[in-house]
Amino acid sequence: MQASAQTSANPAATTQEHAQHVTYPETRRDDVVDTEFGQKVPDPYRWLEQSVRTDKDVESWVEAQNAVTNAYLDKLPGRAWFKSEIGKLMDYQRFGIPRKRGNRYFYTYNPGLANQAQLFVRDGIDGKGRMLLDPNTWAKDGATALAGYTPSKQGKFVAYEIQDGGTDWHSVRVLDVATGKKLTDDLKWIKYGGGIEWLGDEGFFYSRFPEVPQGEDYHSLAYNQAVYFHKLGTPQSEDVKVYATPDHKDWGHYMTVSSDEHWGFIFSSVGTDARYQVHVIDLTKGSPAKGWQAKPLVDGFDNSWSLVDTVGNTAWFVTNKDAPRYQVVKLDLASATPEWTTVVAQTDQPIEGASIVGDRMILTYLKDATTRAAVYTLAGKELKDIDLGTLGTAGGFGGKPGDPETFYSFTSFTEPGTIYRLNVDTGAQSVFAKPKLTFDPAQFETKQVFYSSRDGTKVPMFIVRKKGQTGPAPTLLYAYGGFDISLTPGFSATRMAWLEAGGTYALANIRGGGEYGKAWHDGGRLANKQNVFDDFAAAGEYLKGEGYTTPHGLAIQGGSNGGLLIGASLNQHPYLFDAANAAVGVMDMLRFDKFTAGRYWVDDYGYPEKEADWKVLRAYSPYHNLEAGVDYPPVIVTTADTDDRVVPGHSFKYTARLQHLDPNGAPHLIRIETRAGHGSGKPTDKIIQEGADILGFLAYNTGLEVPPPKP
Repeated sequence: MQASAQTSANPAATTQEHAQHVTYPETRRDDVVDTEFGQKVPDPYRWLEQSVRTDKDVESWVEAQNAVTNAYLDKLPGRAWFKSEIGKLMDYQRFGIPRKRGNRYFYTYNPGLANQAQLFVRDGIDGKGRMLLDPNTWAKDGATALAGYTPSKQGKFVAYEIQDGGTDWHSVRVLDVATGKKLTDDLKWIKYGGGIEWLGDEGFFYSRFPEVPQGEDYHSLAYNQAVYFHKLGTPQSEDVKVYATPDHKDWGHYMTVSSDEHWGFIFSSVGTDARYQVHVIDLTKGSPAKGWQAKPLVDGFDNSWSLVDTVGNTAWFVTNKDAPRYQVVKLDLASATPEWTTVVAQTDQPIEGASIVGDRMILTYLKDATTRAAVYTLAGKELKDIDLGTLGTAGGFGGKPGDPETFYSFTSFTEPGTIYRLNVDTGAQSVFAKPKLTFDPAQFETKQVFYSSRDGTKVPMFIVRKKGQTGPAPTLLYAYGGFDISLTPGFSATRMAWLEAGGTYALANIRGGGEYGKAWHDGGRLANKQNVFDDFAAAGEYLKGEGYTTPHGLAIQGGSNGGLLIGASLNQHPYLFDAANAAVGVMDMLRFDKFTAGRYWVDDYGYPEKEADWKVLRAYSPYHNLEAGVDYPPVIVTTADTDDRVVPGHSFKYTARLQHLDPNGAPHLIRIETRAGHGSGKPTDKIIQEGADILGFLAYNTGLEVPPPKP
């Protein structure tokens, strides 16, 4: 591929001159060649697709690579400082958004440096918090997490999800809230959001996959998801299948139950796009023993539909049907010929979420990648904005009809989440939980700029640095660019450590995300995917051209689809970027659909078996577009042995090829975490150590010098 015009006189040079020479382990190259659409595609590292847990050769390769990486990291001058600083910055109380059930308030809590958040309950808002679950006792290494919890409607029971070692597979157990006693219920084979929805105290609906043969659970494709009802006190084998589509094994299904438990809605999907087919169940007509009848409500997979809630027979939904930035609609479920009626029309700001609280509706909008929240009547009349104070991200606003109380969190790049309690009738707000910090957020400032991409599109970018800092400084640029996911301001102790060290942080809201609705997403996927890489390169050029970063001080970082972004960007612009962290990335774009969740991603990437899509994928695939003779900048690839969403083989193959093609240049390392997955459920101590390793690497290779130890 054509290299960027942003080429220095000595592109391999950085401030540190890559003082550590790295000798990589020898990696076996097999004679594997595919012929696709008349082109021969070598794949010598296909053997690295095998699971670390079942293949001894891959296990040995991982051990050898980690040994080389650890030896390099051990010598980095800033690594210890970052570990200490991240630990200090993470040592604050973290509360989850409360969920009210009956007179009980459920929330998660981490006192600071506990590996996993605990589950607490209060009897009444002024009651004393009582711990229900402490996942820190579940595993010696702290790698077993509380992945989610759902209290029953009156708070008598709570169903909770357990995640071990970072896997996407969850199990579900049930707790009696009054006694703290664990019930005998034990459900397995739940993945990608089990969607637990209670029906009184009798039991709950959930989604699951068929049992996977032993040894295939970390690689096999997931098919035949179905909705079940589980009656408390019975084995999973007796669960009632509520909805399934055996003729369409690739369809996924989850269920949502209205607050009054009158209506159940089954949402079916075929990929990662928010395109749903919807069925409705009158839960008053049926039972766990007799089953329920699901009737079609929305046919076809054409639009996004999200239930707000129901009041009586009226149901409110958020949809992008005839409204690419979303609108609120309603219909009468009891009507013989129900018709959709617009309640809140779309505006120039995409609707991000909606809920009914009391007799009001709360809508949250995205305004240039920050949150705006407003209160409406159920008829759609706007009453007032909720005062959020400043630019940031608000989330939560859960509740139910008839109860005017809700909770929400607010966070920014420099302030961790504060939890607020809001009465939508009176507008009265109070702080439920505000963390005490070890740093002063007022010492930092955030600005938003808009820069031009290759085709002239204006792209927003946040820039965060110490207040009063005017000169260039090593800069960490982050982006994602895919799957309709919007990146908004949020706090990270790891990112704050970079800022404390004197670095600058930038977040680019490139196309492929959902920051401006459907058009922004469509502008960065499928045949338009190159726009994502162009937007990112233009962000880097802006930061250098405007003097935010130093000539050799631009580090880049991205995870998952963002890891793909980093890999492709390094191939296309190896001399623009000065150091990189590609985390849990999708690196082989010709085989991504063959593992675990990969088959869902065709909505954003396309189908490798279709020639037109294959040619687009082949043109930017990070693994396939590495070239000999290019001085790639320092790269640290990060992944984990139990990542069963983006299998680590992607990162393994990419790293092996990068090391083979550029063996004597800048360091190209891979850090492979054990007993961890795609990111969720990772214990605090692993987060701190990984953050220190990555920032230590990026700081060393961009010239960011950490502050001297404090006396």
